[in-house]
Amino acid sequence: MIVLLALSVVINYIDRSNLAIAAPLIREEIGLSASQVGLLLSAFFWTYATFQLLAGWLADRYRAVLVLAAGLALWSLTTALTAVVDGLAALFLVRFLLGVGESVAFPCYSKILAQYLPESRRCVANAAIAAGVAYGPALGILGGGVLVARLGWRPFFVTLGVGGLLWLIPWFVWMPRGPGRVATTAASSPPFRALLFRGQVWGSCISLFAANYFSYTMLTWLPSYLVTERHLSLDRMAVIGASYYTAVGTTTLLCGWIADRWVTAGASVTLVRRTFTLGGLTALGSAMFAAALGPPSVVLPSLFVAGCSFGVHMSNHWAVTQTLAGPGAAGRWTGLQNFVGNLAGVVAPALAGYLVDRSGHMSWTWAITGLVAWSGAIGWILLVPEVRELNWAADVDEGSIARVTPA
Repeated sequence: MIVLLALSVVINYIDRSNLAIAAPLIREEIGLSASQVGLLLSAFFWTYATFQLLAGWLADRYRAVLVLAAGLALWSLTTALTAVVDGLAALFLVRFLLGVGESVAFPCYSKILAQYLPESRRCVANAAIAAGVAYGPALGILGGGVLVARLGWRPFFVTLGVGGLLWLIPWFVWMPRGPGRVATTAASSPPFRALLFRGQVWGSCISLFAANYFSYTMLTWLPSYLVTERHLSLDRMAVIGASYYTAVGTTTLLCGWIADRWVTAGASVTLVRRTFTLGGLTALGSAMFAAALGPPSVVLPSLFVAGCSFGVHMSNHWAVTQTLAGPGAAGRWTGLQNFVGNLAGVVAPALAGYLVDRSGHMSWTWAITGLVAWSGAIGWILLVPEVRELNWAADVDEGSIARVTPA
C-alpha cells in the first residue's frame, strides 16, 4: 500500500510539474511573457486549492481508496489531453482540470494512513509520500528535460498520461480493504465547522502554506531560472534539477526513518515532530535569504540546503496532521489544510513571474520565500504546542457538534 501511494505521488508531481519543464519551449512557441507564464503555471492551483474542501469531504464520506483511484484517472487523462491542445486559453483549461483531479490525493493519503497505520509506523509512510513530492519532479525534470529536448513537449505529455493510468491496475489488486483502525478507536467524524475553532488546524494550515510557497516556487520556476538566468542547456538543467529533487527526497526519507525510530525508542511525539517541523522551516528560511543576498556562486548551494530543509519539515508534517485529527477527521482536516496551503501555489508562481519581469532576476523571489518560511515556523510555535489526537468527543459533550458513529 505504502509503495503504491508513494508511486502515485511521484506521478502526481511529475504531472503538475510537467508544464514548468516544457515552459521554455511553450513560451517561445506561443509567445508568452514571464508574467503570462507565471499565471499559466499558477492556474493548476486555482482549482486544486478550491476543490480541497470537497476532496476532504469525499475522503471521509466514501471509500478513500476509490476516491483516490477516480482522481488519478481524471488527472492522467487530462495530462495526455494536454498534448493535443493549442493556445493559451486551452492550456488554462487543461490545467484547471488537472487541478480538479489531483485535489483528492492528499486528503485520501491522510485518510488512508490514519485509518490503517499506527503512530509508530506513520512517519516513514508519510516520509515516503513526501519523498514522492521530490522524486516526481526529479524524474520529470531528468526524463522530461531529455525527452522535450529530443522530441518536443507534446510526446512528453502523452507518455505521462498513459503511465499514470497503468498505476490503477496494481492499486485495484493491492489497495487496503476493511474498516482499519476506525472500527477500534471509537473516533467520531466531526462536521467541518468543528475544525474552524481549533488553533492546531490553523497552525498546520499556516505551516503548509509556508512550506508549499517554497515548494511551488521551485517547482514552477527552477527550470526557467536555470535556463534563462544561469544560461544552462536543457540537458544540463535536467541534471541539476534532478539532483536537487533527489537530494530533497532522500533527506525526507532519512528524516522520516529517524523520527519513527526516535518515537519507538520512547521519545515524546511532540518533541520529535516539533524538532523536525520547526527546524526544517527555520533552516529553509535562512537558506533562502542566503540565496537572495549572496553572490551568484552561493545561490545554487543555498537552494540545495533549502530543499533539504524542506524535506526535514515535510518528513513529519503530515504525521502531525494525522495524529491531531485522528481517523475520523483526517480527510476533512487535510482538505482544509490543503486548501489554505495550496493558495501558495496561486500566489507564488504568479508573483515570481511579475518580479522577474520587473527586476530581471529571482533575488526578490528568494527573499520573500524565506520570509514566508519563517512566518510558518512562528505559526507552528504559537498554535501547535502539543502533538496528540484531539478529543472530538469533548465538542459533542458541550453540544457544539453532533457525534457521528463510523460505519
